[in-house]
Amino acid sequence: MSPGSRQAGGPRRVFLHIGLPKTGTTYLQQVVWGNRDRLRAAGLHVPGFGHREHLWAALDLQERPRLAKRHPDAPGAWQRLVDEASAQAGDVLITHEFFCGASAEQASRAIASFPDAEVHLVVTARDAASVVSAGWQESVKNGGTVDLDAVMAGQPAGGPEFSMRTWDLAGVLERWTPDLTGDRVHVLVMPGAGQARDLHWRHFAEVLGLDPDAYAAPDDAVNPALGIVQIETLRLVNKHLPRYSAQERGVWIRGYLAEDLLARQPRERGGLPEQHRARFAELDRAAVDLVVERGFHVLGDLSDLAGEGALRGAGREPDTVTGEELLESAARLVADIVADVRASTGDVPPRRRGNL
Repeated sequence: MSPGSRQAGGPRRVFLHIGLPKTGTTYLQQVVWGNRDRLRAAGLHVPGFGHREHLWAALDLQERPRLAKRHPDAPGAWQRLVDEASAQAGDVLITHEFFCGASAEQASRAIASFPDAEVHLVVTARDAASVVSAGWQESVKNGGTVDLDAVMAGQPAGGPEFSMRTWDLAGVLERWTPDLTGDRVHVLVMPGAGQARDLHWRHFAEVLGLDPDAYAAPDDAVNPALGIVQIETLRLVNKHLPRYSAQERGVWIRGYLAEDLLARQPRERGGLPEQHRARFAELDRAAVDLVVERGFHVLGDLSDLAGEGALRGAGREPDTVTGEELLESAARLVADIVADVRASTGDVPPRRRGNL
């Protein structure tokens, strides 16, 4: 059946890109949203008004309570995307990393929302040690106070999207894939150091049936990591902050404190305590075994999910950060905040991002 003949029956193919978090999703979404009109002209429709509506849809699908507190339009976002997608004749892409937190029943319902389309699942992946370390850091940037050992003991670092539920590749695949054949599940292994910067986009474009060279991909890293000292500083600061809304956390904690002020400080990469590495190796083996057993389509090197992955993610452990280092980081942070407050009075020019 030709694409044009499906005008009355909805989309030809629906691609559900569900994450995992911290696997280059922001990078890929930046390309998608920056080229939305060109993608539509090429036959790929991205429904909704923007990235935020896909985030709402992921939470709405999971029936999150108090969703209206995020925004009055957040409830019902999933069905709005479904309705818009179902009116298309070509291909459709829905993308947000929080979708991977859905239960098996919710995932099945999402796939069943497109009964006449060829549904494909796109899962971006990297080794478990890297995902958990980066995910825990992301939770702190979003106001979290839980330490890494507590996370490893099973305590969520924030909402369900900051927990082992969304960081366990095998668990996510097990919940999302029972209704799909192996050829409709695409596992994109995140490129490692030394590989082409745009390789992740090229793999993503291949799955979507796009020419990767027709769309500009970012040259710089998106959502860069903080140093381990700065993360520990922020985690302590978070304990003394009042309750913020999701929007306020994004602006003041993640945006201002983390990605502006603390990102300007010298960085030393964080790592995972030695005692947890055997567990990560086990998680990686379970994921690789499932991918091979089910015959999922893999782009990238599957061996990057196993074996030496955890060791490649090695860095300084959080409990080695000293009081003196925390004091120095906090002093720099206070000095920058005072400079910004002073500039807000109009007495001096505002501080420029990146000036030390």
